[in-house]
Amino acid sequence: MRQTLILAAIMVGSALAPSATPVRADEASWGCQVLLCAASQNPSWHGVSYCVPPMTKLIAAMKEPGFSWPICHEANAGKPGRETYEDCPSGTTVGSSSQTGNGWSSEPDQCIRTVDVCRSPGQRASGGNQSSVVIRRSFGDRGDSCIQQIATPRPRRGDPYYFDIPNEQGVKQRFWFNLNH
Repeated sequence: MRQTLILAAIMVGSALAPSATPVRADEASWGCQVLLCAASQNPSWHGVSYCVPPMTKLIAAMKEPGFSWPICHEANAGKPGRETYEDCPSGTTVGSSSQTGNGWSSEPDQCIRTVDVCRSPGQRASGGNQSSVVIRRSFGDRGDSCIQQIATPRPRRGDPYYFDIPNEQGVKQRFWFNLNH
C-alpha cells in the first residue's frame, strides 16, 4: 500500500506542477494531502507517519465554526460523503428505533424483518441476543395480527466517511476512512 500512496502522491504532485518535475507529496495542498491520506487503505492513514499531521489538523478544524472540507481540485473528488450505517442484510429493510410525535424518526438505525408468526412459528425471535431484538406487533380491528416486525440494530461502519476518486478513465473508486485518533 505504501507504493500505492507514493504513486498517488506523485500523480497528484505532477498534476499540481506546471513543469514535468514531480512535486513531493508533502508539498501538495492540504486538500490533496487529506485526500491521499484518506485513500490509504492498508495501512490506514493512522499508520502512515506523513498522514498524521494533515489528518490531525483536519479533525481539529472540523470542531471550529464555519468549517469547510479542504478540497483537492486536481483530483476531481470533491467533498467526502458519510454513511454511518452498514447495509441491512438481504431479506430486511431499513427502519428506525425511535419514535417522534409525528411517527417514526428518520434515523436509519434498525434492520427490520417482517415475519408471519402464524405460518412460520420457527422464525419467531428466540435465543441469541434477545436484548437487541425488538418485536413490533400490528393490531387490527380483531386484535393481535400474525404479522410481526423483528428489528435488530443496524451495524455501524468502522469507516463512515468516503471519497469517490476518479481514475484515469474517469471511473470512480470509493475509499472508506474514519477520523478516529
